[in-house]
Amino acid sequence: MPPLTVEALFTAARIDSWLAFGLLLAAALYLYGTHRLRLRGDKWPVSRTIVFLGPGLGTIGFVTLSGFGAYDTTLISVHMVQHMALSMVAPIFLALGAPVTLALRTLPLRLRRMLMAVLHSRVARVLAFPLVSFGIFVANPFVLYFSSLYELTLRNEFVHELMHAHFIATGCLFFWPLLGRDPLPGRWPYPARALLMVLSVPFHTVLGLTIMQSTTLLAADWYTNLGLSWVDPVADQVTAGGILWAGGELVSVTMLAVLVYQWIQQSRREAARIDRQLDREEEAATAPLGSAV
Repeated sequence: MPPLTVEALFTAARIDSWLAFGLLLAAALYLYGTHRLRLRGDKWPVSRTIVFLGPGLGTIGFVTLSGFGAYDTTLISVHMVQHMALSMVAPIFLALGAPVTLALRTLPLRLRRMLMAVLHSRVARVLAFPLVSFGIFVANPFVLYFSSLYELTLRNEFVHELMHAHFIATGCLFFWPLLGRDPLPGRWPYPARALLMVLSVPFHTVLGLTIMQSTTLLAADWYTNLGLSWVDPVADQVTAGGILWAGGELVSVTMLAVLVYQWIQQSRREAARIDRQLDREEEAATAPLGSAV
C-alpha cells in the first residue's frame, strides 16, 4: 500500500459498506421529517439540519468512507483520528441536530408512542444515567487498546465495522443527555453536567500518554507483518497517543464551553420567566386599586 496522501483520501474512497447505506438512510429520514413539518406549516431550525447532516453525519462519512477508511488498519494514527471523530466529534453534532425531537414531532401516533416507551424504558434510563454512560465512555478505550480485542478488529472486517458503530453509539450515549436538546431520561442540572465533562479529561490524558510512552506496540504482529517501508509503527503509535491526548482535551474543553453557554442561556430564560410572573402578580395586585380610583 502506498503512503497516505491528500489524493489518496479521494481515490481510495469506498461507498459499498453498510455504514454508507446507514448514513444515507439517516440523512433521508431526517430530511423527510423536516419536509413533513414544512408541509403542515411548522418550523424547524435550519441550523439543526445543517449540524446534523454536515459535521454530524458528514464527519462519520469522511473518516470511514474516504481514504481514512482505507488506511485505518494500516496506520494507528489514522485509526485514532477515526476514534476521536466517531466517539467525540460526530455525536455532539448529531445531538445538536435533535433527531429524537424531530421524530416525536413527525412520526404517526402509534410509532411516537413506541418511541416514547423506549425512551422511558428501564434499559434506557439505566444506559442514559450520566454516571453509567460516563463509565462506559471512559472505560471502553482502555478495554479496546489493552486487550486482544484491538487486533481482532484489524483482522476481522465485520468486527471492525462493529467497532465503528460502537464508537458512535458510545459517544451518543454520553453526549446526548449532556447537551439536552432531546427529551432523554437521566438528565442532570448544568453544573453536574459540566463537572462530568471536566472529569472525563484526565482519562483521555492518561490513555494518550500511556500509548505514547508504551514500549509495547499495539497489535504488534499485525503492524510488523504489514512490512511497510514508509512508516515506523512505533513512531506512528506515539503520534496516535498524542492525537488521543490533545484531541480529547480539545473536544472536552469545547464541550464544556457549550455547556456553560447553554447554562447561561437557561438562566436568562428562567430569569425572564420569573420577571414576567412577577409583573403579572403586580398587575393583578394593583388592578382593584386602579379601578377604584
